[in-house]
Formats: sequence, structure tokens, C-alpha cells
Amino acid sequence: MSALSGIKVLELARVLAGPWCGMTLADLGADVIKVEPPTGDDTRGWGPPFRDGLSAYFACCNRNKRSIALDLRLPESRPLIEALIKQSDILIENYRTGGAESLGVDYATAKKINPGIIYCSISGYGRTGPDAYKPGYDFAIQAEAGLMSITGPIDDMPYRSGTAITDIASGQNATMAILAALIHRMKTGEGQSLEISLFETQLQLLANSASGVLFSGKEAKRLGNQHPNIVPYQVFSASDGHFVLAVASENLWRDCCAALEKPELLKDSRYIDNAARVVNRETLIAELQELFGSQTLLHWQNLFEKAGIPIAPINSVKQAIEHPVTIARGMQIEIGNVHMIGSPLKMSSSPVEYRLPPPQLDAHRDIILNELRQQGWIT
Repeated sequence: MSALSGIKVLELARVLAGPWCGMTLADLGADVIKVEPPTGDDTRGWGPPFRDGLSAYFACCNRNKRSIALDLRLPESRPLIEALIKQSDILIENYRTGGAESLGVDYATAKKINPGIIYCSISGYGRTGPDAYKPGYDFAIQAEAGLMSITGPIDDMPYRSGTAITDIASGQNATMAILAALIHRMKTGEGQSLEISLFETQLQLLANSASGVLFSGKEAKRLGNQHPNIVPYQVFSASDGHFVLAVASENLWRDCCAALEKPELLKDSRYIDNAARVVNRETLIAELQELFGSQTLLHWQNLFEKAGIPIAPINSVKQAIEHPVTIARGMQIEIGNVHMIGSPLKMSSSPVEYRLPPPQLDAHRDIILNELRQQGWIT
């Protein structure tokens, strides 16, 4: 039995953060019903690529769900959406602030229909505060909440992350909050309202960069592929390619110097410990880079792997998907001829399940309606 078998989720969410949360709960065994407008989730049209009318973007975050299309603005949809709320343990929505209220699916209304419901609201900037009514998009939040200011080359424009990391992390935060709320309800019988914002999630993701500003009062700097607090911990160039070297402890630094046959670096007062190496990063990195450029990537991989020092080639997305670890760990999956990346959640007693491919729009209407009739929620 999966961990969330028997838990029913109503997903009134679109694009990525809300659907990512819904898919995670579905992988864990929850029955997720995705309510879409008649035009479908926006991401159904985000492509190419498409396969059999399904966009790759939609597919990445909507497996294990059942789809029904409803226009919540129409009075005739009211009995059905109320029935879906009544039978649900969890409701996920990511409307713009005020949108859920205008459609009659806000927390106050849902709580009257189902007092025990766990209602998870995902927004760009929170449901209160000066920007509550602004739309929230991952790219804009990466910019406004600080991530882009520390991402990209030192002397070039700021860059966004290559994936929508703020959306995905917000979906993960929503999942954690929902699971905690389920435990709370088991203990007390109480449902509750949960609120997750992309802006606050991105602030959290600043982690040591934000902490450094709070400690020092100084602005965080963009360092390209260097680390603000650890040296050497960055990208280097071999004679035929790039690699990441992560020397994240004094033991590793000693092992690195030994592997490179550079004992003089250990005795140099400029590099005596990590704090000194951070202050003197420019001279150290220049010396190391000159050395690394003299040999091939394979040479450095063999040398550092033998010494137990973290080194990694910079793989393409295709190379990462075809990586031996990806294959060995079962992270390439296929459901109904749809290829996807699997769940990283490995659980010995209640493993994740892959039951349904990402649904076509309104694919499960008849099944859902029949279930609601059998349960007496609608006539």
C-alpha cells in the first residue's frame, strides 16, 4: 500500500508549482483529480515538443492524475465542484489573489462545505502584503527575490536558473506543508488553511547567500561558477572540456594538494585554511587553472576520483538522462508511451507508484461523475 492510499486531492492549479505538488502527492498514492478550465492547463500548449497532442512541459508534472474540465464561472458547475470539495481531503489552488473567492472555491467557502479539508493556496507574493494581487511567475520571482543577482558570469548580465527552480521548490514546500497538516488532522481532527508563496520560497533558497548579507550587511556578489564561501569549489577548464571540482573541507584540500603533488600549497600562508583561500582566491585559482589546462578531462577525473576528491564533468541534459546512475536508480520511466523522469522518493515499505500517464483534457469525466453518483455526492 502506498503512503497516501485513500487520500483524495482536488487540484485547482495550473502551470508548475501547484501541479508539481499534486503530482508528488499522486506518486505517493493519493487520488488526484485535476480540474481544468475547458481550454485546459496553460502548459498543454507550451511547446514544442509535443507527442500525441501532449506537451512535454505538461507531462513533466501531471502523471498519476485524472482530468475533468469545468468552467467554474457557470452556475451548472456548482453542484459538481461542491461534490468534489466534499469528498476531498486536500485542495490545491494557485489562482491570483481574489480569484478563488470570485469562483466560490476559497478556503472560507470550502471549509463550510468540508470542515476537515486541508486547503493549500500557492501564490506569487502571498495572500497579504503589498504585492498580494500581483501575478507570480517563476522568472519574475527569481529576479525580484534575489536569485538572478547571484547567478551568471561576474561581468555579464544576471542569469535565471536553467529550470523553474522557484516554482518547483514552492511545489515541494506545499507538499511538506500538506503532509504536516495531514498529521495534524490525524491528531486533532482539524483541517486548516496553508499558504505558500513563490517569493518567500525563493528567499529561503538564497540560504547561505542571504545569511551572509544578514551577518555582514554587505551585498552578495555574483561569482559565476565560484562559491562565495568555499575555495576551490568551482568550474575549471581541462585541455578538452570543463569540470567541477568541490574541495569542501580541509581534509579534501590536503588530499587535493597531495594528488596534484603540490605540497607547497599546503605551506603557503595564503592558503593555510579555507578562510584564507577565500580571501586569496584569485591567485590560487589562477595557479590551479594553469595546471588543469595542461591535461585532459579524463586525466583529472581519474586522478581525483582515485584520491576521493569530488569531481564531475558538466553533462548535457541528454547525458544526465542517459547517465548510468539515472538508469540504475530507475529514474527513467514510461507510462502509457509517455517517457518521464521518475520520483526521487525511495521508500521501502510504501514505495511510489506510477499508475496513470499525464491525462488528456477531460479524459476521466465519465469515471469521476459515476464515482460521485455512487457515493451519493451528486444525483
